[in-house]
Amino acid sequence: MDNGAMGCLWKYVVGTESSVSVISVSHLACFMSVISGQAPSIILFGPPGAGKGTQAVRISRTTGKPQISTGDMLREAVRAGTDLGNEAKGYMDRGLLVPDSIIIGLISERLKRSDASGGVLFDGFPRTIAQAEELSSIAEVSMVIMIQVPDEDIIERIVGRRMDPETGDIYHIKFRPAPSEILPRLIQRKDDNEETVRSRLNAYHQQTKPLSDWYSKLSKKTNLRVISVDDRGSIDEVAESISLELEVF
Repeated sequence: MDNGAMGCLWKYVVGTESSVSVISVSHLACFMSVISGQAPSIILFGPPGAGKGTQAVRISRTTGKPQISTGDMLREAVRAGTDLGNEAKGYMDRGLLVPDSIIIGLISERLKRSDASGGVLFDGFPRTIAQAEELSSIAEVSMVIMIQVPDEDIIERIVGRRMDPETGDIYHIKFRPAPSEILPRLIQRKDDNEETVRSRLNAYHQQTKPLSDWYSKLSKKTNLRVISVDDRGSIDEVAESISLELEVF
């Protein structure tokens, strides 16, 4: 038995509280990652407008772990006409949420690709405890990065956005003002209003607070590292904070 498998076994033995016990999904994922040769993965989550996409690109570049977005996977599967893609399309066409079972199936297929053997970066997934529990049955996660931004800062960022309909370029009335000659044609996208943003933030907090607590509790009895990053600095400052944590990953 190699060191990785021994580590999994040790975590299981230490975590056993009685002579008869059932192996947990986290222990199972650990064994599976050793058997499949797949390295641990990273989870990145934060509120809408927190700059997750920008930081995800940098984390992926630094660690070599491909960025996985469930939205991208869904669109790819639908375009390719796969079984899971067609099943997902049926829900999407009816305006329904795609069930977790389909999302987990897509992730499971994605993890079989050669570029995922070194682990992946989950961008914005999971969003609920149920999804986290399902994910732990197919992948070992060794780091969770939570980007923290005050609600009022998020609202200022999103509500102040303006788009140039001719080029698709995004500006901001405070942080990235547009040239004066194009100001008359700038528009505010329909979802960038304060009411919509507050609604999205409320949904995020309702889903993510329990998830944050769940991972924090899990970190106390496993090797999982959970870090919180303040996103009120510049893009480079936030990236530097994350990089320092990744150095000991």
